[in-house]
Amino acid sequence: MLFRSKAQPGSVISYMQIGPYKLRNQLVLAPMAGVTDRPFRQLCKKFGAGLAVSEMVSCNSALWGSQQTLRRMDHVGEVEPRTVQIAGADPVLMAQAASFNVERGAQIIDINMGCPARKVCNVMAGSALLQNEGLVRQILDAVVAAVEVPVTLKIRTGWDPEHRNAHRIARIAEQAGIQALAIHGRTRACAYKGGAEYETIRTVKQAISLPVIANGDITSPEIARQVLEFTGADAVMIGRAAQGRPWIFREIEHYLATGELLPEPGVEETRTIMIEHLNNLYAFYGEYTGVRVARKHIAWYSKGHHNGAGFRQRVNRVDTIDEQLRLTHAFFDSLSATREMAA
Repeated sequence: MLFRSKAQPGSVISYMQIGPYKLRNQLVLAPMAGVTDRPFRQLCKKFGAGLAVSEMVSCNSALWGSQQTLRRMDHVGEVEPRTVQIAGADPVLMAQAASFNVERGAQIIDINMGCPARKVCNVMAGSALLQNEGLVRQILDAVVAAVEVPVTLKIRTGWDPEHRNAHRIARIAEQAGIQALAIHGRTRACAYKGGAEYETIRTVKQAISLPVIANGDITSPEIARQVLEFTGADAVMIGRAAQGRPWIFREIEHYLATGELLPEPGVEETRTIMIEHLNNLYAFYGEYTGVRVARKHIAWYSKGHHNGAGFRQRVNRVDTIDEQLRLTHAFFDSLSATREMAA
C-alpha cells in the first residue's frame, strides 16, 4: 500500500503492554530464522527494540537437545521480557514445547503461524495452519492452558489472496486468551512479494480488542509512523530492515518521540557497532560457527558502502576470527580514508 501523505511532525510515541510486561515503546524485532539469535536480539534491544522475539523453536522434542535448539533457548543476560517463538502443528506437542521453554526462562511464548517457508509449510506448520481454523483453535487453547505466561500469535493475512481469513483467526485468538497478535500484511502465497496489506491489518485491529502488531515493509521511521497511524496498531514489527541496521530502532523511537530524523551512523560508529556484534557472535558460537554466522551480518553491514562487494568476497574466504576482524578493520580504514579525501 502506498501512503498518499506524510505524517505531521510531533510525538506519537506510546507503550505496549503484554500481560504484566510494559514495553518501553511500540517497536518489536521480528523473529527471523538464522538471524534473531541472542547476540542480535541484545543488540536490537540496546538500540531501542521494546521486544525481540527469538528464532522459532520446533515442538519436536527430539530436537531440543541439539546444539542449534539449545542456542535458540539461551537467554543468559538478555533484557526482559524474554520471548520464545515455537512452531509446530500438533496441539499436545506445542503445549509441551511452551512448557519446556517457560521452564528454561521464556517469559512470553509466541506461536508461529506466519512463516511462509516451504519446509515449514510442508509439515503443516507456520502459515500452513491458516488453512485449518479448527486446528488453529486447538493449538491456541492447548498452549494458553499449558503455561502461566502470556501467549502471543504471529500470522499472515491468509493462505493466499483468495483465502484471506485473518479476521476469523484474530477472533479465534481473542477467544483463546492470546495476549497480542502480530500480523504480517501478506498471504503465505505472496511470500515477500508485492506491498503489505495495511488495510487488512487496520480492519482486524478495529474488529478485536487484542493489541495488534503491524508487520511488513516497515523500513524507515516515516513508514513506521504512517503504519501506526493508518492501521491503529499498538506496535510495529521490524524484520529484514534491521539486518545490518540495528540502529533503525533508535531512529524510529526518536522520530516517534520528536518528529525529527536522526542522521545515519558515521563510519566509526558503524565500525564500533559491527565489531561489538562480531565479538558477541564469536563468544556465543565459538570460532568455527561464529565466523560463518558473522559472514551474513558482515554482508548486510557493508551493503551499499564503497568497495563493499570486494570486501565481502575476501571475508567469505577466511575461517578465523583474527583474519575476519583484520579484514573488517581494513575495510573501515579504507572507508574513513575515502571520506577524508572527499571532505
